[in-house]
Formats: sequence, C-alpha cells, structure tokens
Amino acid sequence: MTASPLVSTKWLADHLGEASVLVVDIRSTESGSREAFEAAHIPGAVHSDYAADGWRVTEGGAGGVLPKAVHLSALLSRIGMTPGHHVVIVSAGDAASDFSAAARVYWTLKTIGHSQVSILDGGFKAWRETGGLEEVGVSAPVARQPYPVRLTGSLRAEIHAVEKAVAHANVALLDGRSQAQFDGREKSPQVVRAGHLPGAIHLDHSRAIQPGTGRLRPVKELEQLFEQIVPGPVVSYCNTGHLASTNWFVLSEVLKRPEVTLYDGSMSEWTQDPGRPVATTTG
Repeated sequence: MTASPLVSTKWLADHLGEASVLVVDIRSTESGSREAFEAAHIPGAVHSDYAADGWRVTEGGAGGVLPKAVHLSALLSRIGMTPGHHVVIVSAGDAASDFSAAARVYWTLKTIGHSQVSILDGGFKAWRETGGLEEVGVSAPVARQPYPVRLTGSLRAEIHAVEKAVAHANVALLDGRSQAQFDGREKSPQVVRAGHLPGAIHLDHSRAIQPGTGRLRPVKELEQLFEQIVPGPVVSYCNTGHLASTNWFVLSEVLKRPEVTLYDGSMSEWTQDPGRPVATTTG
C-alpha cells in the first residue's frame, strides 16, 4: 500500500481494519493523554503519549533530542509496530502544536528507516467532525520483537553540521518559533540565551496551519508561504525540534524539497555553549 505523507479521514476510514495499517494516537497530557484516548479513539488505534513515552529526550541540557536506537526500538515494539506496518499518526488536532507533535513523530520514524508512515490531517478532532467511527477502552497493542532501528542520518542536522552552516552561511536556517522569540524579546525556559541562529529566516510554524484547526493549509497556499526559502539545503529549527517539525514536514514531505533537515537539538542545544553566536533583532 502506498499513501501520501498526509492522509484524509476518508482515506483512513477506507483502510481502517487492514492488518497492515497501525493507527498510533499520540495525545499527550495537554490533550487528555490516556484518559482522553480511553474515552474515545479511532477503532483499533494504539496509544503512545508523545510527551511521556520518550519520543524525545533531554541530553546534555538540550531538550527534545532524538533518543538512542535501543530506546526507540523498545518503544516501537511496545506499541506493536513492525517494519511492514503503514503507520498513521493521529494527534489531538486542536492546535498548530498538535500537528508539530505528529510531524515530529513522523520525522522520527523516517529517520530510523520506516518507509510507510502518514499523518492524519486534522487529527482526532477532524475524525470526529467527519463522523468517523469511535470506540472506547484501553489501548491493547500486541508487543512485537525489538524493532530493527536503522538510523539514516540524512534527515537530521546535528550540531557540527549546524555550526558549519552558521559559519559559512551556505544553508538556509529556518526558525519556526514566534516572532518574539526569534527577535530575542522572549525566551523559552529550555533555552539559555534569547535570540536566533545568525543569518536565520523566520517563519512561524503556525502559519502553515489553518486557523482554529490542526489541518495544514492547501498546497498552493503552502507554496506561496514558503517561497521565500530559496532552493538549496535547509535546516529547520526552533527551541527543541518540536515546532520546527511542521516546517520540515511541509518543505520535505509536502513540497518535496530535497536536502531539508531538522535540527532536533535546536536552540536548547545551541545555547548550551556560550561560544556559539546568537543573534537578536531588538536593536
């Protein structure tokens, strides 16, 4: 089965129940987590809390870093995932940050070599609004053998690559945070110093989402929104590699731009070293 990186509620309804399809609901604490899942979810879905289950870890003071292969292998085996599954990621679908969570899980699966993965456009909210079937109860995944993680490296920007990009100014650095954080007027608690990577371009990730939903804008609108990003390599970043996942997904998976990577350490890692430069636009 081949499906696009972004699938509709109709597509999922048509394929629901197929043995090759694994629906993974990633609702976390802010969306009710396991309790919300048990109250209502897509039939056959398994639950994995995006925040609590270790899809991202803290390492060396940096939040949101890609976990080690052994950790990911154990996580995926617990939710019953195999290399043959077509994984459909379902977020709450209430806000732009929900799409970012789905995009980060998508990126993680692609980074470890899983080929068949999609995001449900609009998440569980869209599923419910379109009258999709629901069921209640606990998540009961069938545990599998350890998943054979194969870290490809081609989608991930690690610190040494970002240092080179900043030094040589030969890569587009795309900041997906708010304007205030980009300018340096505000700062996430996970970041040591306010500001952005020198030479970076700003594009708030939420602009890619239709207001009041967890759905991406139509492709034509996304093309116009991202046309400021010149052809060539792109590193998408934010504070912890969460919000930046949306911009990465749009450029790489929807608009099919080559050489787009995600800096999962982002500003939380970059600012750990006082010798790394940080720019502001506060005057």
